[in-house]
Amino acid sequence: MSKVKDIIKAKGSSSAVFAVEPDEIVYKAIEQMAEKNIGGLLITEKGKLVGIFTERDYARKLILKGKSSKDTLIGELMTKNPYTVTLESSIEDCMQIMSDRHFRHLPVVDNGELIGIISIGDVVRFIIEEQKSIIDHLQGYIAGT
Repeated sequence: MSKVKDIIKAKGSSSAVFAVEPDEIVYKAIEQMAEKNIGGLLITEKGKLVGIFTERDYARKLILKGKSSKDTLIGELMTKNPYTVTLESSIEDCMQIMSDRHFRHLPVVDNGELIGIISIGDVVRFIIEEQKSIIDHLQGYIAGT
């Protein structure tokens, strides 16, 4: 059974943790997200995960409420105490959480340490690659190679 640690390993250097403090202005966070081409940022305070901020938060909690990204702190919009997974969580469990809760991002925490974040895209890519590998193996087995 595949685990989150397999996705983190497959992501390699692209599994870097991008985080901001809750007192960062939203505009700066959005700039960082655009620069890194990511859809969510982890919010940390003194090195501890306290929230997550995503493009969905931006659209629903800032734009639709008529707030300004240059005058609003990320801590006002972040989703507090986000669901997390560990390195040992199964890919199936992650898919279930993401599907049931309509999440596109899950922070990864291990032994209280923030490891990274996985997205629904990471999960789908991993499953496709895993299935492709199984198909290639079975085709080789059937062909006798």
